[in-house]
Amino acid sequence: MSLTLEEIRNVPKVLLHDHLDGGLRPATIVELAAQYGYKGLPTTDPDELAARLTEAAWRGNLELYLEGFKHTVGVMQTAAAISRVAAECAEDLAADGIVYAEIRFAPEQHLDGGLSLDEVVEAALDGFSRGSAGRGITVYALLTAMRQAARSLEIAELAVRYRDRGVVGFDIAGPEIGNRPSRHLDAFQYVARENFHITIHAGEAYGLPSIWEAVQWCGADRLGHGVRIIDDITPGMNGSAPQLGLLAAYIRDRRIPLEMCPTSNVQTGAAPSIKEHPIGVLRDLTFRVTVNTDNRLMSNVTLSSEFAALADAFGYRLADVRWLTINAMKSAFAPFDERLTLINDVIKPGFAAAAAAGVS
Repeated sequence: MSLTLEEIRNVPKVLLHDHLDGGLRPATIVELAAQYGYKGLPTTDPDELAARLTEAAWRGNLELYLEGFKHTVGVMQTAAAISRVAAECAEDLAADGIVYAEIRFAPEQHLDGGLSLDEVVEAALDGFSRGSAGRGITVYALLTAMRQAARSLEIAELAVRYRDRGVVGFDIAGPEIGNRPSRHLDAFQYVARENFHITIHAGEAYGLPSIWEAVQWCGADRLGHGVRIIDDITPGMNGSAPQLGLLAAYIRDRRIPLEMCPTSNVQTGAAPSIKEHPIGVLRDLTFRVTVNTDNRLMSNVTLSSEFAALADAFGYRLADVRWLTINAMKSAFAPFDERLTLINDVIKPGFAAAAAAGVS
């Protein structure tokens, strides 16, 4: 019998890859659109809007998947709106049993209403602080630069400027094909010189060259998705073990974390189905796999529902969810002492309590 959604929701979980503008409450989008005069929504019925955005995401292509964000970003152009969305994000994650989260957003996409980059970041951090207060969750921010634009160094400098106020790393995202990570090498080199953290969207819409550049040229500490590393693994024949290529072996040997988002990967065509998602093979081969949501609204998921889908597909039990959760906490960009405290004082006791209550 598979783990139930409620059993998974009740254990402490860790989220490393979740976009702020991909997780809004549908009712909030409608309210903000009316409040600030955004006219682009296809409907003002929250349930219908959620269905339309999710339906649009199931088109098997990353660039098509990203189209829905014009609506969520469109209503996040004031400090009050950004702060509200961030607060609700923290509340929703806490309600799903998440005890630590790193939420990413691209400040350069929230300037149409006259905000400065600093004001965007401060509004989001204010919201995370308000939404997480008293809820047993720690929320940090990752600042994302758009890979098709030319502001990555500016965003990297912004991330470092707020490193002691709630920002824990730098990222690039956006259309992967034709926008190689090495185009932003100056930004990554700056972040590395500042002894700061780097995660890069790579190996989602494009394959091994993108992953190789992200790691070997740009110094990625983690890989956003990284699902296409499976292309460097040859299945075993007649019971023999799979054979890892040089890049896959390097990723595994160095314990470079993979921020995998199963449902989103199926929606964008990076994986054919949950059952055939490379996470099954990669977990068996003990890569540093983590489970994430990517965009909770567009994918119509929670972290608990992602784990439940994996439990159904691969027969994962409580021990697997624990292993994947500790992987994520080990891979977080929080300081080491904070990571250790959460693992030993929150995550392990939470799973022990679930096991003692008969969850297996």
